[in-house]
Amino acid sequence: MKVESYSFGSIVIDGKKYRSDVIIYPDKVDASWWRKEGHALYVEDLKAALELDPDVIVVGTGYYGVMKIPRKTEEFITSQGIQLIAQRTEEAYKIFNELSSSNKKVIGAFHLTC
Repeated sequence: MKVESYSFGSIVIDGKKYRSDVIIYPDKVDASWWRKEGHALYVEDLKAALELDPDVIVVGTGYYGVMKIPRKTEEFITSQGIQLIAQRTEEAYKIFNELSSSNKKVIGAFHLTC
């Protein structure tokens, strides 16, 4: 799966445009991803992703980087041996694409607005 473009509120993945926050798995896109709180990311928000035991989770924190990742969430993810990369979505999707072309199992979680 490859992110072709991103702009505020919109992301194009493998030719399909999405207008809601998404999680990109190795074989599918979950366009119904909703978090416990809109501008925070908790472990339970990534439950399905964590069950796949990825090497890396790339998080797009929004156009302006408003979505925050509490320390407890970061600590839990890294304690599982999973690398966590969090950047504003404009940068995060490029990192996701780069890592996806490697031999690593990568999951992307992207907040599309603020």
